[in-house]
Amino acid sequence: MSVSVNITVNGKAVAAQIDPRMLLVQFIREHLALTGTHVGCDTGQCGACTVLVNGNAVKACTALAVQFDGANVTTIEGLAKADGTLHPMQEAFRQCHGLQCGFCTPGMVMSAVDLCNKHPNAGEGEIRHMLEGNICRCTGYHNIVKAVQQGAAGMRA
Repeated sequence: MSVSVNITVNGKAVAAQIDPRMLLVQFIREHLALTGTHVGCDTGQCGACTVLVNGNAVKACTALAVQFDGANVTTIEGLAKADGTLHPMQEAFRQCHGLQCGFCTPGMVMSAVDLCNKHPNAGEGEIRHMLEGNICRCTGYHNIVKAVQQGAAGMRA
């Protein structure tokens, strides 16, 4: 049995027939071939699968795609401008070396965008607290926090 979904992903309308048990992360990665959204833990603990749904951070490995029929989903691939200019948060992660192996980076960036949209002047402690749902096993978060602060400034400009 399949169900139809209509989801706008990175500004493009997508209509598909899918298994009603398909996770949003599977829909994004397997059906749309947008592999920037990573699967790390399959339990929502690591945050590598984080995307924006109607502007809010959602862990795509714990949500069914059918839940988002009619929604606007933005993945890491949808943050940059069409000409390739990076989103201010992506550029800040690059400039501040807020990544190492890169596995957590897409989810970390998406969570940081949501965080800064809701709390544009968050301080270091608030940033660390708000990113607790995203795990990085490489950097120790120091440069990630600097990147979020710089990205927030770029988003405000």
